[in-house]
Amino acid sequence: MTTPAASPVPGVRTVAWFHCFAGIAGDMALGSLVDAGADPAEVLALLERLPLPGWGLEFEPVLRGGIAATHAVVAVDDNVVVRTHAHIVGLIEEARLPERVTRRALATFAALADVEARLHRRPVDQVHFHEVGGHDTIIDVVGTAVALEVLGIDEVEASPVATGLGMVRAAHGMLPNPAPAVVALLDGIPTWGRNVAVELTTPTGAALLASLSSGFGPMPPMRVTGQGFGAGSNELDELPNCTQVVTGVRSERTAGSDLLTGVVGGPAHVGILADDDADAGQAVAVLAANVDDATGEQLAHAVEVLLEAGAHDAWLTPVVMKKGRPGSVVNVLCDPARVSALRAVMREATGSIGVRATFGERWPAARSMESVWVDGQLIRVKVSAGRVKAEYEDVARASRRIGLPVREVAFRAESSWRDGGNASRPTGLDG
Repeated sequence: MTTPAASPVPGVRTVAWFHCFAGIAGDMALGSLVDAGADPAEVLALLERLPLPGWGLEFEPVLRGGIAATHAVVAVDDNVVVRTHAHIVGLIEEARLPERVTRRALATFAALADVEARLHRRPVDQVHFHEVGGHDTIIDVVGTAVALEVLGIDEVEASPVATGLGMVRAAHGMLPNPAPAVVALLDGIPTWGRNVAVELTTPTGAALLASLSSGFGPMPPMRVTGQGFGAGSNELDELPNCTQVVTGVRSERTAGSDLLTGVVGGPAHVGILADDDADAGQAVAVLAANVDDATGEQLAHAVEVLLEAGAHDAWLTPVVMKKGRPGSVVNVLCDPARVSALRAVMREATGSIGVRATFGERWPAARSMESVWVDGQLIRVKVSAGRVKAEYEDVARASRRIGLPVREVAFRAESSWRDGGNASRPTGLDG
């Protein structure tokens, strides 16, 4: 077995953040972690310790909404699906799995047992699992705990959880969607509903989050080391049917402390702000590449394609490189989850053979995009506290059409907004 991704550096912990934009199920959680880099052979080797015959597990590469994902498929030879909570506890404990795997798997089934006991008004030791007692659920739950261990994940967090609507069929008959067990398991967890008549979040997926997640919200501050997508069983018309997981490392050290070094799984010199900082901002990455053999037109094109590929911002910095050669640094500000994709775009657009990254936070001011009319030309203006700025592309286009200098068009647009002008009230139009 390979060395887990956990770092020996004091104060550094690894984290997996599940993005449940299309909900979560047991097979989606397991598939996402394998897609993020958990070795399938190692996952299977640990799962085979379970005294549970009659199953097989395969990981299929699929597309969901055009996104490459991994589908965890459990094949079952045994039709026995009703087990007690005590029976499942015995299976897991007998397997002699790593301590953290056992603890996480038992916590998940304990959450399921507690909810089933409350919903059916009976003691936990009298609860009989139906769907969630089957081979596939046991493999999904224990497999997810195993995959977290293979990746060396110390902490789990998640986004707000999407659910569907309508009705779903269960062992007890037709149930509302989200199912009562899902609602009970998500008690206290931020959720939201999509107008999709599909069971986006299953009891198994909800139980994994309820028992394993230490927090819910946006992606926490961390240095991203990987991501993966776990596919649901079916393709949906409305959205990609998959769960995203983002893995990384974060530090309990505060801003201004020493840089982390030697962290497994990524760049060695990275400073990360404390994730419990009361004024924590938005996590960002800054990519940079030195270029001395590209024309100005090629560099301008690189900035354009990087912005189109999802960068928050991109810019050029002139530098004097070794041997006195003039060059440029191509810089990209982006979401940490976009590092891999934008790194590839940067290499292709600039021809650079090396890209470096630093990670930190930003505190963008709130702003809105509005529109005004200037001599019959629609111009967007960016508005923030105490400032309004006309969008250059719109100003330049209007300047060519109406024959006024760029600075005059920008002045008129910004003045129009201050005077209460807006896109629904054009000025300067005939009639």
